Amino acid sequence: MNLDTFEQWESEVRSYIRSFPTVFDTARGATLVDEDGKQFIDFFAGAGTLNYGHNNPIIKRALLDYIERDGIVHGLDMATSAKREFIETFRDLILTPRGLNHRLQFTGPTGANATEAALKVARLATGRANVIAFTHGYHGLSLGSLATTAARSYRSAAGVALGNVTFAPYEGYFGPSVDTIELLATQLADPSSGMDLPAAIIVEAIQGEGGINVASAEWLQRLAALAAEHEIPLILDDIQAGCGRTGAYFSFEDAGIIPDIVVLSKSLSGFGLPFSLVLLRPELDVWEPGGHTGTFRGNNLAFISATAALNTYWRDSGLSTEVRRKGDLLRQRLQAVIAAHPNSQLELRGRGLMQGLVAPDDPGFAGRVSREAFSGGLLIETSGANGEVLKFLPPLVIDDETLLTGVEIVAAAIQGSLVPVRA
Repeated sequence: MNLDTFEQWESEVRSYIRSFPTVFDTARGATLVDEDGKQFIDFFAGAGTLNYGHNNPIIKRALLDYIERDGIVHGLDMATSAKREFIETFRDLILTPRGLNHRLQFTGPTGANATEAALKVARLATGRANVIAFTHGYHGLSLGSLATTAARSYRSAAGVALGNVTFAPYEGYFGPSVDTIELLATQLADPSSGMDLPAAIIVEAIQGEGGINVASAEWLQRLAALAAEHEIPLILDDIQAGCGRTGAYFSFEDAGIIPDIVVLSKSLSGFGLPFSLVLLRPELDVWEPGGHTGTFRGNNLAFISATAALNTYWRDSGLSTEVRRKGDLLRQRLQAVIAAHPNSQLELRGRGLMQGLVAPDDPGFAGRVSREAFSGGLLIETSGANGEVLKFLPPLVIDDETLLTGVEIVAAAIQGSLVPVRA
């Protein structure tokens, strides 16, 4: 496979090409094909951007029809028929059934831009500057969102000080015996704790980049109650875990909470098109016109594809039921893989079709398995503070046979990648 053009002309910042060194050419559903015709099962899904698979035929047809009729492609934040249809469909299928009355803010096309907007509007609404974020959290790499991102490797590239953020321990950070909500509550209540009353608390219900760390329903409920007690807007970053990844449309639904602000991106467009959205309670919508702009806010092609995805998959509970079933199937098979290696100390974590496999005492495990799996025809990435978690993000529409074939490739890769545990 010739990668000379990329190596000669593309910046050293490129990342995934190093993990998956081939030239991809076509894709459909949960399968990619490279220029040599080799097929790869996709357990990566564009880092969670392709929940409905590659080139989903229903969504693609809607896009082609819109383009062929000369529908508006670029519209800034002007009113278009495509935007209106998306707003009304999102309201009817997602917001209203869940008792949400949040306003929709269309930001620039990246998740980081939506995070920037969420942080800015919380600061505007409260008149405060400090934000509480969590250990192992990831919220983007532009300066405002990077300040709330925990990983030292990302923060060190900022080149400037990253301030106005206090990091609190996520659930389980100090082990199961330490109540991290109680710690945070004590700091907020103590006027001499050194923690400034924050403009917002930003959190992921499942930390994807941070290592598939799952917050329990109780922990999220107590966090939401604590934020409400102190009149702190709660921002729920659902960029990777949302849009059905855990079974429900939002990852926080099973906890029964309603965040003040929700940030969405990645699979929101349903087709891999750039599209980000901030949902905010009406009382927090304190923007002046043009207070947060961007040339590519309002991607009309993404409005079309997102509307098609909503109409196809969210008019009933069929997809949610299937994601939960497939998540259970994936978990059962991975537990069988763990059982086959009783001395490996492998651990499984996650929810729905967002699962992680980790060898706590072997930080190189996930990287070795990912490389070996790629050779066997599977794309799967790593996450966690040291890249120690093997991260399963297959498309939600993957069929059982392809899902289980992918797990078999992982199992074979694990067989050759485990380091024997010393007695």
